[in-house]
Amino acid sequence: MSGQGPVSIRRRPATAAADVLIAAGLTPLLARIYGARGVATIDETRSSLDALPLPDLMLNAGRAAVRLADAIARNERIVIVADYDADGATACAVGLRGLRAFGATVDFLVPNRFEYGYGLTPEIVALAARGDPQLLITVDNGIASVEGVAAANRLGIDVLVTDHHLPGAQLPDACCIVNPNQPGCAFPSKHIAGVGVMFYVLLALRRELRRRHGENAAAFKLASLLDLVALGTVADVVRLDATNRVLVGQGLARMRGGAMCAGVNALFGVAGRDPSRATTYELGFLLGPRLNAAGRLADMSIGIRCLASDDPVEALQCAQQLDQLNRERREIESGMTEEALALLDRTPPDDAWTITLFQPDWHPGIVGILASRLKERWHRPAIVFARNTETGRQGEIRGSGRSIDGFHLRDALDLVSKRDPGLLSRFGGHAMAAGLTLREADLPRFVAAIEAVARDALDEERLHRIVETDGVLGDTPMSLDLAESIRTGVWGQGFPAPSFDETFAVAGQRWVGGKHLRLRLSRADARDAPLEAIAFNQEAELPANIHAVYRLDVNEYQGMRALQLVIDHWEPIQ
Repeated sequence: MSGQGPVSIRRRPATAAADVLIAAGLTPLLARIYGARGVATIDETRSSLDALPLPDLMLNAGRAAVRLADAIARNERIVIVADYDADGATACAVGLRGLRAFGATVDFLVPNRFEYGYGLTPEIVALAARGDPQLLITVDNGIASVEGVAAANRLGIDVLVTDHHLPGAQLPDACCIVNPNQPGCAFPSKHIAGVGVMFYVLLALRRELRRRHGENAAAFKLASLLDLVALGTVADVVRLDATNRVLVGQGLARMRGGAMCAGVNALFGVAGRDPSRATTYELGFLLGPRLNAAGRLADMSIGIRCLASDDPVEALQCAQQLDQLNRERREIESGMTEEALALLDRTPPDDAWTITLFQPDWHPGIVGILASRLKERWHRPAIVFARNTETGRQGEIRGSGRSIDGFHLRDALDLVSKRDPGLLSRFGGHAMAAGLTLREADLPRFVAAIEAVARDALDEERLHRIVETDGVLGDTPMSLDLAESIRTGVWGQGFPAPSFDETFAVAGQRWVGGKHLRLRLSRADARDAPLEAIAFNQEAELPANIHAVYRLDVNEYQGMRALQLVIDHWEPIQ
């Protein structure tokens, strides 16, 4: 979808840190890019594993390690209870692989979102109890599972919560909680994904096993799990702070070197991509959506089996199922998007500060994607609802929301709940994404409540779309090598890929694929030969002169690789 409303180009300010980074050996261009993203020292650019914070800083990681080591020694049955998204699936696969390598007896259970909903509920505990486990481990969920943990305690089953979501007013009475966002945790990365938390628990467990059995014990190389950690981190769209950049960078290096698990390799295969050229783009836009499709439309067990298998044939079969589910997801999403746009054409959201939509027949697994599309188009917090299909939840609707900078969505829902107690049955999430449940009859009350909270928290400037750039490329020549070096960096949420802006003359243009423009651009100073560029999803041809925001990219066609500019935004020059 093309954007709506006013757009302003704003250049990221130069920082004094750039001079420090140049002195430490970075090129002026990279120093400017990193400095503008808050990097202050050369240490923050390091991608080696020794740059990671120590497990000691993760509150209760040591306690979790002791409980897990005891479970291994006593041959207890362990069940991992996973979330049904890519972060939950990768966290589960990391747990299965690591714990089994350390000698644990461990299986997994993932709730079907259409029957049981999210997290460790009492119903999921009852289901897990059929296997007579002594320990349940939640991954990417559990911090809000007060009732579920209580149900497990009544059955004499210990619960180890590993999660990264923001806690509510009451923590569950688990035997141990590992979550960097819980009160009292000094771990420096508050943005680490659920899969990263599970990886840190395994780091602590390895140290505990070596303390008990000697340095030669627990020889399994946990670095072999970093392809999964990278995939889950990028797919969950968490902020790529220094810790996450190390985890993702290390995972990408393993993929490019062919040292990935069979499931990740199979996902690259069905996506038609070469893992030796893996970037965060493939993880976020190709592999992640295929993995998420299982949780959105069917059962995430398919995705977990794909990532946990060492059999390339089985992994490929699972990946092919995921690919088919993703095709179905795209078809459903397309239909829902058309309906949503028709609704908003009749009642444009221009005067509203939030967008809230509901249709009885919308698919509950797709509402989050649709909310993201609407947020991007109108640059407003968007929440999309579908009817709740969980057992015993008739009359309820479940929503998924996406937000903009300056509007903490989970905190906004908390304020709605405080202002109107009982309106929300359940809610939780992050600053930029959250989920909630309420009675269908109460939707008008909710629409008014979230709009009021938004008008208190935001101002009109926040509703004005800002396109940030790194300014003019400067004296650095545009080249395929420069595009390659930028492309292979660790970019994503909170650490965006470099983009630049300057004035071009449009020397040529032609339509490709019916809606994209293949361009030949000349810089104003004509110091380069005409540059190849592409502008996606255009409604009309471009004028003769434009001011454009662009990214350096690599065009791969019939085995050839060439520099191209990707035009993200343009304005006419009179």
